[in-house]
Amino acid sequence: MNKSKNFLWLSFPLFILLLLAFLIPISPNDYWWYLRLGGEIAQTQVVPTIETFSQTQAGQPMVYHSWLSALLLFWVYEIGGIPLTFFLRGILLAFTYALLWKIMRDRGASPQLAILVSFFGILAGSINWAIRPQLFAYPLFVLALWILLKWDEDGDTRILGWIPLISLFWTNLHGSFVLLFLLGGAALVFGHGKKRNLALILIAAFLATLVNPRGFGVWTYVIDSLTVISNQAYSREWMPPVNDGWQMNILFGWVLFYLTVASLKQVRLSRLAVVWMLGFGWLAFSGLRYGIWFLFIISIFTAEMFSNWLKPRTRRGIPKMDYAIGAILLLFPLLLLPEIRDTWWADSPPALSAETPVDATSWLAGHPELPDPLWADLAYSSYLVYALPERPVWIDTRFEVYPPEHWEQYKAISAAAWNWETLLKDEGINLLMLSKNEQAELMQAVGFSGNWDEVYSDETSIIFTRSIK
Repeated sequence: MNKSKNFLWLSFPLFILLLLAFLIPISPNDYWWYLRLGGEIAQTQVVPTIETFSQTQAGQPMVYHSWLSALLLFWVYEIGGIPLTFFLRGILLAFTYALLWKIMRDRGASPQLAILVSFFGILAGSINWAIRPQLFAYPLFVLALWILLKWDEDGDTRILGWIPLISLFWTNLHGSFVLLFLLGGAALVFGHGKKRNLALILIAAFLATLVNPRGFGVWTYVIDSLTVISNQAYSREWMPPVNDGWQMNILFGWVLFYLTVASLKQVRLSRLAVVWMLGFGWLAFSGLRYGIWFLFIISIFTAEMFSNWLKPRTRRGIPKMDYAIGAILLLFPLLLLPEIRDTWWADSPPALSAETPVDATSWLAGHPELPDPLWADLAYSSYLVYALPERPVWIDTRFEVYPPEHWEQYKAISAAAWNWETLLKDEGINLLMLSKNEQAELMQAVGFSGNWDEVYSDETSIIFTRSIK
């Protein structure tokens, strides 16, 4: 099939991808505190090692592994604001899924089949598209997959030289760099390529991981992240997924469909494919954050399993028209970028999710006379770290920073437990910023208490200050 047809077919799944990438709002969970971190790194040219974002852990040793991602996110925001940030997400995801498309096509999938598999992969994976450092790792993971598959099946050792470079960037972008060694280690044991070449490359890749601000400390950081209680017990993304929501419905249904058809067709995978499927499948069902890596892999082998399906008839077509239609499909989503869509779409969706307390934070910034310390909703706190740094937060979404007893206190207060007011008093809290959606019971309890005065309210947020008696 000629290049123009391939470009046209590829533009269809990327059209859907870009629509989602430009419309899914920014959730405050991690993005904003990374933005502040990137700003501090750009200003001081040093990666911070001491906690300064919170009032409760201030001065404690702090590890910011994804420093390069934070710096890139800050630069992009400084140059082009929210629209360029959304565009960055689109570009990273488009490259990831375009390369995944190429892998599927190289393994015999027709363009129509690759479109179908890509469509389901894009929809299911969109749950992991938050703007955060992990986004930078997706193209690196798929690129490593492509290289190792070429080595395993074609004996191509020349492209292995890219792996140390991938390792260098990945290590400084996100802690998932260890997945490169899971992929490569499995290939070394179960693959069919020249293993001596791969072994030397993996050694070079390991040495590349040491080129970072903490040296070998990146490996202890990964171990700590996987074992710290606060991550495992309180962060939803570290917990096993449940079949709840349409993205999870697709993932669970896909796995059941694949296993059923593979057993009926008696599909024979290579040893390496089996290990990758089992290993990353186990990860996907042990933690929500791992699902997207498995989706990349199962997409490839689903396309391979049905490679004889949807074979197209050979048509010449008109190359210029193919390129024109494909270009229109890829350029149209640009109209949906924030600020651009506001010029022609009267009720355009907001760029920031409802959990982002923009108005409440702006009001609070204009009232410095209100007494600290501040206690705020968890998601709100991530935004406050960036937008109101002069008021350090009591807790935020960096789960590993806070000990389990701190999280238990937050849960008790947020749920308006019997001792919620005593806990706030013991912490010396004088100011509350609550979410009306997430903390309705606490909001009601504060109102009934008689010890707090409401000083601000909007559709999503409410602020109380302690009464002076």
